[in-house]
Amino acid sequence: MGRKLIFMTGVGIGYVLGTRAGREKFDQMVAQARKFWESPTVQEAAGVVQAQATRLYDDGKQVVTEQVHRLSSKADGSLEEGSTAEDAEAASRRSQFPANAF
Repeated sequence: MGRKLIFMTGVGIGYVLGTRAGREKFDQMVAQARKFWESPTVQEAAGVVQAQATRLYDDGKQVVTEQVHRLSSKADGSLEEGSTAEDAEAASRRSQFPANAF
């Protein structure tokens, strides 16, 4: 869909630049685009897309925050009996990042 939109935009620009009527046709195209964008159907669709994007952002932020907290709590408790030096080094690296960095 994005490629079609880019193609149609290019066609429109080429048409405006190639036509003798130039500005008059350009103004007509701008008026049609404005009318399309301001239509209730398009505005409703834009609102739905914006709401979905906001929801996805919030959900993703929550998942990342939970993962960071889970990993930081693992790092705090990972130095148990039987741990190797490599385990201690890995835990040290993980604990350098604060849990609320995101």
